[in-house]
Formats: sequence, C-alpha cells, structure tokens
Amino acid sequence: MGDFLPAFSRFVVKLTLMDDKKFWIGFNLIKGIGAVRMQNLVAYFGDLESAWNADLASLMEAGLGAKLAERVVGAGRQMDLDQVWAKIEAQGINILTWADEEYPARLREIDQPPPVLYIRGEYLQDDLFAVAIVGTRKVTPYGRQVTEELASFLAANGITVVSGLARGVDAIAHQTALKVGGRTMAILGSGVDRIYPPEHRGLAEQMMERGAVISDYAVGTPPDASNFPPRNRIISGLSLAVVVVEAAETSGALITAEFAAEQGREVFAIPGNIYAPQSKGVNRLIQKGAQPLLTPEDLMQALDLTRVGEQKIARKILPADETEARVLDVLSGEPLHVDEIRNLAGLPIEKISATLALMELKGMVRQVGGMNYVSVREARAEYGTNNE
Repeated sequence: MGDFLPAFSRFVVKLTLMDDKKFWIGFNLIKGIGAVRMQNLVAYFGDLESAWNADLASLMEAGLGAKLAERVVGAGRQMDLDQVWAKIEAQGINILTWADEEYPARLREIDQPPPVLYIRGEYLQDDLFAVAIVGTRKVTPYGRQVTEELASFLAANGITVVSGLARGVDAIAHQTALKVGGRTMAILGSGVDRIYPPEHRGLAEQMMERGAVISDYAVGTPPDASNFPPRNRIISGLSLAVVVVEAAETSGALITAEFAAEQGREVFAIPGNIYAPQSKGVNRLIQKGAQPLLTPEDLMQALDLTRVGEQKIARKILPADETEARVLDVLSGEPLHVDEIRNLAGLPIEKISATLALMELKGMVRQVGGMNYVSVREARAEYGTNNE
C-alpha cells in the first residue's frame, strides 16, 4: 500500500462533516482528480470548497500540473454544482465521502479508497460482514448450483453478498441472496443511473430495497469496458473475502481476486473440472495459493463468522470507545497475554477483561488460548492468503 494508508488515516481525522458534498462531486467529475490528488487538495486548502474556488497559481502550488489546474479552474467557472446536486437528489442517490462517518470502514483500509461513493439503496454497518462471490458470465450448471448454495447459505447466516451485477455468476449470487431474504450489494462499472447490463435493471431495483447499488463513477458515466477492472477493487475492498466460483484464464473475476490478495483479504476458489474452460482460472488460483472451498461452512469457519448475529448485536449496542482504541493499539497479530495488555494499556485488569470480552463478540479480537489475544485484522494481514 505504500505510504498512502497511514497518511490517509491522519488526513481523515482533519475532515469535517460540514464540508459541502457538492464540491466532492465537482472534483469527482474532473478527469484526472483521483484519491491522491483529492487528498493533496484537502491537505493544502483545508477543505474542497476552498480548493474549488482557488486560482490557477494556488492549485499549482497544491501540486496540480498546469493542464489539470486549468481544468479545475474551467470546471469552477462552467459547472453549476447546485444544479448537479439537485439532479442527484432527485434520483434518490445517496453520497458518501471520506468525510462521512458512515463511509464503509472496511473500504477505508484499502490503498487509495474512492473519495466519493454514489449509492442507490443503503449501506449499513451490518454490511461490514460481507463476502464477494464472483465468476464467469458463461456459467455452467455446476457453477450455478455452487453459486446458489453458497449465496443462500451466506445470506441466511446474515452475511451480505457482494458482486458486480454481471451476467452469470454475479447475477445468480444477487438473485439468490434476495430470494432467501438476505442483503446484497452490486458494484458497478458505470454511474448508478446507468444499470448494466440493461436486463438487470429489475434486479437492481430489488437490490435497492434490501441492499445497495454502488459506484465510484459519477452519475451519467456509461458502462465502458475500461471501467470494470478498476471497480473490482471496491468489490474486494468491501468484503472480508472473495470467492471465485468459475473463471476462465482471462476472466475479470481473477482481477478481483488479485485486488483481494493485495488488500489482505482471503481468497477462495471453487475447484472445477480440469478440462472445462470455466475452471482453468479458478484451478490456477488454487495452484497459486488460494484456498479451495469445498463447503460454505468451511468459509464461515475460516473467517470466524460463526457468531455473526452476536457480533452484529454487540456492534449496535456497544460502540467503540477510548478503552477499545487503547486495547487495539497494543494488540497485533502476535498473541499477547491479558496481563501484558493491561500493563501496556495502563488500565485496571477488570476493565481490560470486560473490554476484551465485548471486543471478541464484535469480532475485533480473538482469544487464542491461555488468556492470550490477537487483533483479528492484524492477524489476517500477517497470516492471511497472499497468493504469492
């Protein structure tokens, strides 16, 4: 991830929820302004409204090249942000930016998280418990059966199913999750007002009722082929793990798996017929180190998701506080005894013990025997699948 994530974490603290979202939208509409440049602009000007109204010289001092700075100045003169915002609101599109507390916590962890998310439907904190199911558009009967069984099991157990709304495996995963009353989210390679493929508009509408359709592309963006590989980083970024059901050797699902590995997410692959084109990609993933997935229960065990219901209740009733922050600060992927945690955190043992019990319910820490604890996230990052 380089130096972006630590800098990003410090940078987010400086943001204020009062920053008008229309300026985030404005910069999102300017070609060449991505996560890094957005970060630099806020760091230099303090907020995006000031950056939007800045002159050419100031923008160049903030690190923009001459042509890009001219583009920003031109956009400020030509674009009516109030009108843009009004159109977004009229379509019932929600906007989440880095400045929002509701911005997906798991997505914040990735390298260069998207500054702006366009959402039709609703992203909930419960969606932290999410697994991506991706695969080929040319799904076989075997792939369909596996996808239906896996999506049904996950959704029935309170896990949000994430995919890309494409034909084949993606659509089956979404449809199955909805069928059993679960939540599902689709990440698009177009604006959320440009559903693709068009025959999935009805499916997308259903998802907006029990989940969300999400994109980091501005409203009106067409589904160009070049948009789809980058959006895959969001599919994996929102998820605890990625499961590839069927994929040919050049499948876009393999790109999602690559992003997942880079982001420290678990990667699972469904073993397939060695002679079938749809299985060549997934079998190759297994050969490179992805975990072969034989049953949905194996996935739940591997991700420690067998107590999702309890964890969701704990997250709602018991929000994070300063004590949790201090405990997390001393924990890592290496086991640490409760007495050492107490000493390092500088808190009474009874408070440490009670906090650790609650954090275990939330899925934040795990006891690994002998009153030794590890941070779940750090343990996954250190020992998780890297596919190297």
